[in-house]
Amino acid sequence: MQRKAYVPGIAALLAALLAGCTGGSASNGTAADPKPGDVSVNTPAAQPGKYRTLPEACAAVSHDSLDSLLPGIKQITDQDQRDTAYEGQATLTYDTDRRVGCGWKVESTDATDHLSVDFERVVSYDNAVSDDSRAQDIYATEETAANLPEASASATPSDTASATPSAPPSASASPTSSASASTSAGPSETPADLQPRKLSSLGDEAFLNDKLNSGSATAQQRTVTVVFRTSNVIVRIEYTEQPTASTGTPDSEEMQDKARNLAQKLVDRFNG
Repeated sequence: MQRKAYVPGIAALLAALLAGCTGGSASNGTAADPKPGDVSVNTPAAQPGKYRTLPEACAAVSHDSLDSLLPGIKQITDQDQRDTAYEGQATLTYDTDRRVGCGWKVESTDATDHLSVDFERVVSYDNAVSDDSRAQDIYATEETAANLPEASASATPSDTASATPSAPPSASASPTSSASASTSAGPSETPADLQPRKLSSLGDEAFLNDKLNSGSATAQQRTVTVVFRTSNVIVRIEYTEQPTASTGTPDSEEMQDKARNLAQKLVDRFNG
């Protein structure tokens, strides 16, 4: 009698356990839920940049532009030397799909001119960040580092002086500086349209910087830099002139015009 009572009790217990397991499995569907932090396969990846390659940097600047920026080229009488001057020297890079550059240096009777161009194709390796957005961040960092003066019509001469990097104190305060150098380098004499500034009609965004450096008490060297972004490519142009005469001062307006003209041609090249 005890044996007959024991067997049904065990069977009932097993049936209850099986029912509990089955019910829990049906109501809990955790096996089908995604893990926390998983990226949905339906999330679209950020858009790639417009440009997948870069032009050959030393061939990107035409002979006409080089004649304008580097007048000493036309003064070279030997044809082979002139051809070499036009070729420039490629910048050493390890991934020409991502970054290329070229530089030229030519002496003339009046000055020594340097020109360099640099092309960087920005690629974002974050699926949530587009190539263009990453390029915008890099460009913004460079623009901030340039410390451009605030554009303000009501800026006083002292405001302009503190904000204009093209006028180092030694250029205006040194008693040994020539009168012409002091006049051209004086911060209060720099027209607003020649100060370092953003450029609104060049690529997607651009800025220009202009610095006048004194190598000695009288020698002046000017460097004009133009940086612009078009989609996911950032282009940097640096144009420097050192006059032969120790009292000479490079003309800011002329150098800026030449650098901006080259920048516009490069923009057209990318958009063409």
